[in-house]
Amino acid sequence: MLDSFLTFINQQGLDLRDQSCLLAVSGGVDSVVMTHLFYKMGYAAVVAHCNFSLRGAESDGDETFVNQLAEAYGFAFVSKKFDTRLFAGEQSVSTQMAARELRYSWFEEVRKSYNLEWIATAHHINDSLETSLLNLVRGTGISGLYGISSRNNFVIRPLLFASREEIMNYAAAHDLKWREDRSNDSDDYKRNLIRHKVIPVFREMNPSLESTFVSSSERLKAADNLLRVYLEDWKKEVLHIENELVRIPISKIISANEPIYRLWSILQDFGFTYSQVRQIGNNLSGISGRLFSSSTHSLLMDRSELILKPKQGAEDVNNIYVTEPDTNIVLPYYSLTFSKVLDVDELVISKEKHTAYIDAVKLIFPLTIRKWKTGDYFMPFGMKGKKKKISDLLVDLKFDLFQKENIYILENRNGEIIWVVGVRSDERFRIQDYTRQVIIISQNQK
Repeated sequence: MLDSFLTFINQQGLDLRDQSCLLAVSGGVDSVVMTHLFYKMGYAAVVAHCNFSLRGAESDGDETFVNQLAEAYGFAFVSKKFDTRLFAGEQSVSTQMAARELRYSWFEEVRKSYNLEWIATAHHINDSLETSLLNLVRGTGISGLYGISSRNNFVIRPLLFASREEIMNYAAAHDLKWREDRSNDSDDYKRNLIRHKVIPVFREMNPSLESTFVSSSERLKAADNLLRVYLEDWKKEVLHIENELVRIPISKIISANEPIYRLWSILQDFGFTYSQVRQIGNNLSGISGRLFSSSTHSLLMDRSELILKPKQGAEDVNNIYVTEPDTNIVLPYYSLTFSKVLDVDELVISKEKHTAYIDAVKLIFPLTIRKWKTGDYFMPFGMKGKKKKISDLLVDLKFDLFQKENIYILENRNGEIIWVVGVRSDERFRIQDYTRQVIIISQNQK
């Protein structure tokens, strides 16, 4: 088993001769074997034990045992006692989930404080198989089906090459002692139900269940990695990001094979569940204007695209007052630069919509920058003095709901709208042949 251990470590690209680890040791046979392997190899390690206070004196006995084990092997020992049930109640999570959160959070604190490279846990093939089956029951993507990863950030699982039987045989061969957790013999936990009831039935069908699972897991992981690379490249072509908005052309989804899964590959990163994605995907040809919501984002189904916006986006700004013609104003997604032209004869006018050219003598300072509101109207440039509501202009220009939310206007002191920023300026403020003073206002994207 020692040779298999070394081979697996090398396959993971780890050099534990020069890297120190935190060993997560519960006192059970798996973590005891892991500790023994590290001891035999002379690897530097700190043994860490969590006392979750779930089994009274037995929990305290586990802590004493692990302390003695670390001392026998010459490893530093750290432990911490948790009121797991209290934490679970405060967080409204199960005891198992509470223990997991407490465990990994504390392990990371210890890793940093001791300047260790890795946190090593004693998960093995059977743990990975159980996780795969649990994920299958709960509902999962491909990644959930290949079980536990051998590396995850700073966490490594150096026993993931070994079965429970191999670990037990190694412990017996080296006369190792360990602690038994009576909860492992109970069917109170879903994992133990899988372990004691489901897997034995599978093993009757396939006595080589563990090795078959390892082979299938490797192929699933390889297929998932290939699919991820393909989808990431595809998403770069499809997604259009502007400020806080993410735009997805509906035609790109509909025309592709497996459109719902492709959409899922995008929207899961924005908090949407698979059932929501199916609902969205089945309505891509439906009526525009529908809104969907995840815990973090809103999705607008517009005429030709899906538009994502964070729920906690940039805050609306209060009215901003411009008191002089040479200034710079910072807004959530862009800035406005006001500059005065001294030589009108040298002025070159651009038709770029993000720039407005205003007859300076018609401005009455202070000017106001604010969000547009229902009922606002102006006289759009080119309409020869005809009034138009801003709401109607935005509809004509097919602005979506999210775009409309981020439109600002520049207002003269007398209440006349000078410019719907980045959209259209007002006819009344246009420069004429007789204009001698010009203010240029530029919208600069961040």
